[in-house]
Amino acid sequence: QVQLVESGGGLVQPGGSLRLSCAASGSILSINNMAWYRQAPGKQRDLVASITSGKTNYALSVEGRFTISRDNAKNTGYLQMDSLKPEDTAVYYCNADVFETRRRGQYRYWGQGTQVTVSS
Repeated sequence: QVQLVESGGGLVQPGGSLRLSCAASGSILSINNMAWYRQAPGKQRDLVASITSGKTNYALSVEGRFTISRDNAKNTGYLQMDSLKPEDTAVYYCNADVFETRRRGQYRYWGQGTQVTVSS
């Protein structure tokens, strides 16, 4: 089994910054893709950013403001969020596509989510 734990959410004023972390633990052989999604109240969960083999992809709404990265040695992903706007308010979830040590195949895991609120 693999667990993902997000941290770093909170309340920030418009124009401020936050850095989210997603720590993966358990029977991990390697991690392929890592991604961040967000879900605002009453809305669907949308992709914010993803990273695979160093290649990054961003939603148009966050491009130039958010930066996704990962530390493979620590099995941890990050989302640096700058110039935050009220419309960035949502629960942020990370996921990871994991090759495990105890079974074949790639499996997707989700974290429990962390609340980000941008408000003055």
